[in-house]
Amino acid sequence: MSAPDASTWSVCPECLERIAARRVLREGSLYLEKTCPRHGDFSTVIWRDADTLAIWQDNRPAQFPENCPSGCTTCSGHGQKPCCVLLEVTRRCDLSCSFCFASSGPAAGPDPDLRTIDGWYSRLLDAGGPFNIQLSGGEPCMRDDLETIVALGRRRGFPFIQVNTNGLRIAGDPGYLKRLADAGLSTVYLQFDATDDAAYERLRGRKLFSLKQRAVENCAKQNIGVVLVATVVPGINDHELGSILRAGLACSPVVRGVHFQPVSYFGRYPQQPAHENRMTLPDCMRCVVDQSGGLLELRALSPASSEHAMCSFHGTFVYMADGRLQALPHSPQPCACNAAEKARDFVARAWAYPQAESSTPQLSLGGWDAFLERARTHLFTVSGMAFQDAWTLDLERLHRCHIFIVSPEGHIVPFCAYNLTSRAGESLYRGRTRKSP
Repeated sequence: MSAPDASTWSVCPECLERIAARRVLREGSLYLEKTCPRHGDFSTVIWRDADTLAIWQDNRPAQFPENCPSGCTTCSGHGQKPCCVLLEVTRRCDLSCSFCFASSGPAAGPDPDLRTIDGWYSRLLDAGGPFNIQLSGGEPCMRDDLETIVALGRRRGFPFIQVNTNGLRIAGDPGYLKRLADAGLSTVYLQFDATDDAAYERLRGRKLFSLKQRAVENCAKQNIGVVLVATVVPGINDHELGSILRAGLACSPVVRGVHFQPVSYFGRYPQQPAHENRMTLPDCMRCVVDQSGGLLELRALSPASSEHAMCSFHGTFVYMADGRLQALPHSPQPCACNAAEKARDFVARAWAYPQAESSTPQLSLGGWDAFLERARTHLFTVSGMAFQDAWTLDLERLHRCHIFIVSPEGHIVPFCAYNLTSRAGESLYRGRTRKSP
């Protein structure tokens, strides 16, 4: 994006047809504005901080393939290779959350069988993998054979496999978690919205905080790294970001970082949201910085190097023994040079539980040696990602998406395209059968 005010392409929130759009800077906030010939005008705030726009500019040339977003299943012109690919191994779930990408629940169709999932792994290898894998759903821990899926992926050569979970089963069934660990699970990507049960009751329908704590404790016993993942909703848990950060640090080194996802409006929430119900990426950053009690400075957070600059923020730290977060240097501008591969390798190293120290004697470098050892064991990431919905979808951003989902038919689809729904809940991809690749 060469300037805050710039032309782009989006979709109509009513019919999902591709339409022209423009980013407009007005009174210190950036809006995405567009007009559908059939359904009229739409304006949505996408960035509430003019001061950070210069840092979050993405100066790579914009590209808009003609078949984006409806033809992403066959798009050869996508601007980024995968970093992480989601495999939805079930649509079943043991919660009924207010906000859900997959609109999952107790009533769902049959789970994909192991032969199908093995085919997905093969498809990813044919597409240039192995990539980082996230087993998702639904709630993947509803499956009794999840360890078989993990082991299958490891045998296929996928070195980093994480499970995206609400944590209920791993909190109550340590034996199940041990089977996952023995099969080669790398990381638990744990839904963790608050340290206050009031927020869980509003977001997830029940009190869950003690179960989240138990899930982390069980992961520590199995030497499985954990990333705490919060869906951030204004007025519900946006005051909890500092508490989530401190909860993660209190459980370091098993907790490897915290990841914030400002709420996107699709899945079970198709109605048009008001501006005050939007949390933009800079809103999220300022909340976590302001609530950190001095642990973080805004300058320690930067755009990630792989996807579009306005999609995410990231900071890498060493959690020091005296309680400080020592920020590690970062590049202030995104870089396209093998960016997805570098992001993939970094996540695999940073989010896995630290390996045991080698017994080989090493030359001591005094204080620097001690810092390097602390960095090896207590690396900690603070990150966030703004997923796009029908009101905020910007095809310049979608073109550089590096998070993908494998559809039931084996298509590899950018995450925000796959989950996109109209105001009435109609989807371009999810739940629609397309010809296999």
